[in-house]
Amino acid sequence: MVSNTNIDDLNWKILQCLQDNARESFANIGRRVGLTPPAVAERVKKMEDLGIIEGYRTKVSHAMTGHQLRAIITLRAFMGKLKPFLELVKTFNEVVNCYRITGNENIVMEVVLKDQFHLEKFIDKLIQYGETRTHIILSNVVSNAPMKKQ
Repeated sequence: MVSNTNIDDLNWKILQCLQDNARESFANIGRRVGLTPPAVAERVKKMEDLGIIEGYRTKVSHAMTGHQLRAIITLRAFMGKLKPFLELVKTFNEVVNCYRITGNENIVMEVVLKDQFHLEKFIDKLIQYGETRTHIILSNVVSNAPMKKQ
């Protein structure tokens, strides 16, 4: 979706505050950006209504939940298998992000898994839909970087 919404400097400052800490109070944000708490609340509500702010999420540590392995898996779907896979992938608990892409592969997934045995079983579920490539994630270099005014 393309938007013609212009975001002014104050809204960018508010967005930065919320991306740093989505639980920040409107009073604290107001002090940081030079507005009253009701003015911040009004701007946030308007940005939510316009779809600029899509939601608020809790970041959960995969390692602390027993998922010791993260991977990027690409899939090059077999003829006639892409559409069924697009429905099936939504049911996989292992998949935390999935993108349909251009190029040789059709799908890129970020998955969290308990260990290499879990990975092997997961790949076994995928191979009936296409050719896979797996890349083990060693560390984050950039993760969920905040949107900034460009």
